[in-house]
Amino acid sequence: MTTWSNWVGNQSFAPRQVVATADEESVREQVRAAVAGSYRVRTFGTGHSFTPIVETDVLLDTTALRGIVEIDEPARRVRALPKTTIGDFGKPLWERGLALANQGDIDTQSIAGAVATATHGSGRRLPNLSATVTGARLVDGTGEIVVIDASHPDLPALQASIGLMGIMTELEIEVVPAYELTARTDVLPFAEMLETFADDIDRYRHYGFFWMPTDASAELYNLSGAGADDCVLKRYLEVAPGTDPADLPEHHRLGPAFEIYPMVYDPNFHEVEYFLPLDQARAILSEMRQLMFEWLPLSVYPLEIRVVAADEAWISPNYQRENLVVSISGEPGTDYWTYLHACDQLFAEFAGRPHWGKIHFMTASRLAGLFPRYDEFVQTRKRFDPKGVFLNDHTQALFA
Repeated sequence: MTTWSNWVGNQSFAPRQVVATADEESVREQVRAAVAGSYRVRTFGTGHSFTPIVETDVLLDTTALRGIVEIDEPARRVRALPKTTIGDFGKPLWERGLALANQGDIDTQSIAGAVATATHGSGRRLPNLSATVTGARLVDGTGEIVVIDASHPDLPALQASIGLMGIMTELEIEVVPAYELTARTDVLPFAEMLETFADDIDRYRHYGFFWMPTDASAELYNLSGAGADDCVLKRYLEVAPGTDPADLPEHHRLGPAFEIYPMVYDPNFHEVEYFLPLDQARAILSEMRQLMFEWLPLSVYPLEIRVVAADEAWISPNYQRENLVVSISGEPGTDYWTYLHACDQLFAEFAGRPHWGKIHFMTASRLAGLFPRYDEFVQTRKRFDPKGVFLNDHTQALFA
């Protein structure tokens, strides 16, 4: 029996069957069979989620559905198949004078999986990938094809839907004129970072940092030594036309945006990520810092902080709220659940919303209080999937 596992191995299951689907029609056939046989069916992206959102009875492998379908330069739109990776967009768009408006530091995720979980980059004026979706074709829970465009009333439900409304077979996203970025990194004390934080998030196109509570956490970035503990590794990106690479300090980079965004990560961590109101950033950062000091050595892994713009997707964590994004990592195999629950309790005090692809401790009642359009999303999900073929135990507890 085939076992499916995510990239870090904290989620795995054995589906009854894995079925390769070559095109949209074969996806329809499999969904209709699931409805007729009263079993569940889902697909997967590239396995970058830490939550059990893939688990199902029959797992569809849509690897064949990969590639850019059309680039519309005047409209600044691109249509792509669901398995197209974020990295796949880089060079083809660049050659047509276009680029993704924003992306994270991992570019191997499939575009359908990334938008389904509201995957994001950083930047106070830049929303997540879901917000760029302007249309899609999908197979709904009855096996029918649904076409959604930018004017469709269900688009805000679909944009970040964790695959609960259907299996996307094509999607359209909005892009922007091509741009270069300079990537800069600095190491500075936490107190100094906090003093300039408000100005920095306004000044830079992209801004984020890793806080290293001890020298042991600094070693993860080869920054051990005097002054490395209780410091931040600040990473900020700017559009800087005309910059001469020779003028950049060591470890700073310049190039097309799609080449600058990605960073290399070994899958050696598990991650919790919550989105919290940006206007309470100073209080959140101060309390989180104190909590991490109390829980050492479990919090040796650095704290990652970013900011993301508001959007209109109903269950996006950024729905109508710009957020401070707080990411907590831990080493696989380490029992640090008590610490993570303590972090969750702190985040709850600030109305923290979860990243759908990262470990979280949500319940349906909590979600209803955090997302103003939660009930509407649940009703829309039921309309698109009346038999619940796209649900699993995890998502049923949250959205049934």
